[in-house]
Amino acid sequence: MFRLFPAALGLLTLPLLAPAQSETWQLDPPHSAAQFSVRHMGISTVRGTFTKVSGTVQYDPADLAKSSIDVTIDAASVDSRNDRRDSDLRSDHFLDVAKYPTLTFKSKRVESAGSGKLKITGDLTIHGVTREVVLDADGPTGPMKDPRGNSHMGASGMTKVNRSDFGMTGYTGMVGDEVQIQIDVEMVRPSSGSPSAAGR
Repeated sequence: MFRLFPAALGLLTLPLLAPAQSETWQLDPPHSAAQFSVRHMGISTVRGTFTKVSGTVQYDPADLAKSSIDVTIDAASVDSRNDRRDSDLRSDHFLDVAKYPTLTFKSKRVESAGSGKLKITGDLTIHGVTREVVLDADGPTGPMKDPRGNSHMGASGMTKVNRSDFGMTGYTGMVGDEVQIQIDVEMVRPSSGSPSAAGR
């Protein structure tokens, strides 16, 4: 349901200009989104977005094994550009947001997958079910500094899951089982003396 989590960690491959110590970066919700695509009746592709994404990245440029990512997605923020379909996605036919209000990803292992690429293994929880997935991440872009001196980086990542593995079996035959997920994120680290750079 989202082509989401991988890129957020591209930042972990930051070059040698970064200080050789662990740093904490926050995902910037207004500039981050988790996206998904799924086949409809085998003839078209439906795409949607989760518009409320938050999380933290622990980044150690000298040792990727000490790096990690923790992402939380508001399940009710799903937006497929169709109100009726979105209501169905929020219902117990699919996400059941009243019972399972969030989707989460918690990394277990971060590894280099070549120049500017990462392989991120972690636990993805959807609909109350947790499965291990591997995210292929590209990035990072940056870092860049805003006028206040806060540092920003961007990344994007992708994985594929089967919704039936997470207990979502509604409309089998009408809605495809395989869901492609992508996350596009902006990460921010405030300069010393700046309380917060997120959302600006």
